[in-house]
Amino acid sequence: MAWLLVIVAGLLETGFAVCLKLSHGFTRLWPTIAFCCFALGSFGLLTLSLRKLDVGPAYAVWTGIGAAGTAIYGMVFLGDLVSTLKIVSISLVIIGVIGLQLSGSTH
Repeated sequence: MAWLLVIVAGLLETGFAVCLKLSHGFTRLWPTIAFCCFALGSFGLLTLSLRKLDVGPAYAVWTGIGAAGTAIYGMVFLGDLVSTLKIVSISLVIIGVIGLQLSGSTH
């Protein structure tokens, strides 16, 4: 259950990063409100998961999902540059996150 919280928190991190861009420096109301909701949810779920998980792997999974998710969202929906190097790099982040998660937690 704790890992599920980390995964959802990572997806919410993607949401708050995208909303941060869409808020245009907190000058647009609804993206700013969405940013706050996503950020509070993300940090809250991560905090709950850390009651059961080691901080290193949990944080790496959380940031990895957020970074990869944000990069993918940007390429698909925001017109960010798509390149082979970017796709390979995102893949390496995902592989690293999976490796850390598989490295085992004592909890």
